Amino acid sequence: MTAFASALARALAPIAAFALWLSAAGLVAMTGFVAWQIFGRYILNDSPSWTEPGALLLMSWFIVLGAAVGVREGDHMGFDVGLHYAPPGARLAMQALTFVLVLGFGLAMAWYGFELTAGTWNSKMAGVDMPQGMEYLPLVGGGLLIGLFSLEKLAQLFAGNDLMADKSGRAGLE
Repeated sequence: MTAFASALARALAPIAAFALWLSAAGLVAMTGFVAWQIFGRYILNDSPSWTEPGALLLMSWFIVLGAAVGVREGDHMGFDVGLHYAPPGARLAMQALTFVLVLGFGLAMAWYGFELTAGTWNSKMAGVDMPQGMEYLPLVGGGLLIGLFSLEKLAQLFAGNDLMADKSGRAGLE
């Protein structure tokens, strides 16, 4: 199991890095869209119709990509005091249960996000000539990544890596 956990961590590291860079690029692009919206509205007196839906779409992507990387890196809020004082067997069970629940959440998010995407694909977004389903596509991508990164954490746990060894929760994942 240790070889599998290590191989999984190596395979997912570039995916997490790419997701984080993509999220950062989306944030910068969204800022540019909003700046153009303000410039168009107050300087040109001609507000572009595509900037608001474009900014919201980018925001949806960078939020779910950032959240997925947060699952991998252990950056989300948690109740670490309970884990810190729990005996090792209970700690392992608590962490495993947490990652199984997060895995289930990620897969449900991807599944139902896909259903929303497919169900609204034939409608058009307001202000942009794009399918309405594009708004829900980030749920699919983010949910799959959350599930993958939770699976990686479970593999690390079952390989015997103590995820509490480093206070930031990154033990064995870099």
